[in-house]
Amino acid sequence: MKTIGYIGLGLMGKPMAMNILKAGYPLVVHNRSQKSVKEFCGAGAQSAKNPKELAEQVDIIFTNLPDSPDVEKVALGSNGIIEGAHDGLIYIDNSTIKPVTARKIAEKMAEKKVSCLDAPVSGGDIGAQKGTLSIMVGGDAETVEQARPIFEVIGKTITHVGENGAGQIAKAANQIMVAAQMVAMGELLMLAQKAGADPQKVIRAIQGGAAQCWTLDNKPQKLFDGNRTPGFKAYMQAKDLNIVMDTSKEYGIPLPLTAISTQLFNAMLQMGMENLDNSAVISVIERLCGEALKTG
Repeated sequence: MKTIGYIGLGLMGKPMAMNILKAGYPLVVHNRSQKSVKEFCGAGAQSAKNPKELAEQVDIIFTNLPDSPDVEKVALGSNGIIEGAHDGLIYIDNSTIKPVTARKIAEKMAEKKVSCLDAPVSGGDIGAQKGTLSIMVGGDAETVEQARPIFEVIGKTITHVGENGAGQIAKAANQIMVAAQMVAMGELLMLAQKAGADPQKVIRAIQGGAAQCWTLDNKPQKLFDGNRTPGFKAYMQAKDLNIVMDTSKEYGIPLPLTAISTQLFNAMLQMGMENLDNSAVISVIERLCGEALKTG
């Protein structure tokens, strides 16, 4: 059985790595915060002091980190994965980063005979806990098949999109839709309330029609309960949207709706709401409307 390494035990990475450990794979972990590392060691995992040391011990490495510079540093920096590289090593990044960064890392790793996959995920913390994530993969088809048994532990839908960088392009597309749904949900809830209808009944009325989507199936009740904890943090949604907008500029693609969504999520950060759920973008709309969504 292959030995797996996992770097980045945050809101998403922690449950994903735990599912790998529970599936019986030998696991080596590294994380900036030692609290999670100790928890994993108590459950049977081993720890490494840095990415280089981890790479030397494993067959497949996963990373799940906040942004492009973080991934590049862990992969290519001092004491990084590349310094512990060995023939046959597979490096898989579950982070959401710029496609150009994913391609750069893959090119550098190939010089060390390391196969790379960019494999961002969607499905939130619930999907990470249940092992039902959607995984969009960029890279060599043969490497995807080698990694598939581990992908099937952490996800339900595994799609090989194309060559290196294609997984990140798919994730950018995913985040366009996610953001649009969150903003639209906030708008429709406030429209219903201010125009004199019961927002909870409006949700029930439209869930069975053309408006049905993951967001309406999973988010409204939390808002009605007054619960805006993540989930998927607003600052991560904003980061992802800024990646989308940067990519759109690189390729000369106008994205007018996504530009508005990006402004609303960036406004959340300016309002000190960066650690709330991405569905809490309704807070910006509430501010514009001059009243809050009724709860209870």
